[in-house]
Amino acid sequence: MSSQLFEESHGASTIIHDNESGYASGTSSQDSLPDVYFSKPHLKFLNQQLQKLEPQDILRWCITSLPGLYQTTAFGLTGLVTLDMLSKLDGPIKANVDLIFLDTLYHFQQTHELVQRVRSRYGTTIHIYKPQGVETAEEFTAKHGEKLWETNDELYDYVAKVEPSHRAYSELQVKAVLTGRRRSQGGKRGDLDIIEVDDAGIVKINPLANWSFAQVQDYVNANDVPYNELLKMGYKSVGDWHSTQPVAQGEDERSGRWKGKNKTECGIHNPKSKYAQFLRKQELQRQEQELSQAMQRVSVDA
Repeated sequence: MSSQLFEESHGASTIIHDNESGYASGTSSQDSLPDVYFSKPHLKFLNQQLQKLEPQDILRWCITSLPGLYQTTAFGLTGLVTLDMLSKLDGPIKANVDLIFLDTLYHFQQTHELVQRVRSRYGTTIHIYKPQGVETAEEFTAKHGEKLWETNDELYDYVAKVEPSHRAYSELQVKAVLTGRRRSQGGKRGDLDIIEVDDAGIVKINPLANWSFAQVQDYVNANDVPYNELLKMGYKSVGDWHSTQPVAQGEDERSGRWKGKNKTECGIHNPKSKYAQFLRKQELQRQEQELSQAMQRVSVDA
């Protein structure tokens, strides 16, 4: 069952009861308890408290509180710092957090080399997801046409990133994910919370939301964290080779992504993109049609 953000804090606790105690528990036979439950007031309270903590303490809270926890990463600096911090957490509970990497088929060679270095260094399980039905850039072009990122960038984001992420979440039964987003990256990330819940009920945690690029870089240097060689060439945020450029002095960290376009997110963290809204509209229409058909069947049976 997917994680859920409930609009109200009452009601859910009255649905499930343990036959002996009158309360729900982890061993109850009923299966209708949500895996992760936040009311809006609870979510606001947690953000207020976690805001005061260091990233390592936020990560400790995550591994003790959130089932189905994974880390989504494109192997940017912040994600690598998170991975290194997880590997060094002490205490009785060990951080066994797998990585999810979306291989768009258009990553830089340096990014693929970094993936191998991360595997060797940390031994972390990495789940790699590619666009559905293709294995190479040539196959992607044959299926979707030349330079889809130019002819229809929102469709490109969907087939190369959004759909593979949804498939990963479904197949791996993901309930919560650690992301590498920070407020100092600029754009729509300027008012980022530590914890968010998306429309699908996935809990997203941004453990380094408060950190600056300088803090991230200092941690990388102090802990000898492996990083993308492109960062030595003026890049600060690395995505696909066709839409990533070095960053000029004084520019936002992510200004090298989609240069010249009014765009700062690829769709994974932007549910309000036109293509996402189109898909949501289709899904709502499908649900309405199923409901109508069900009501018709009930009417006939009656």
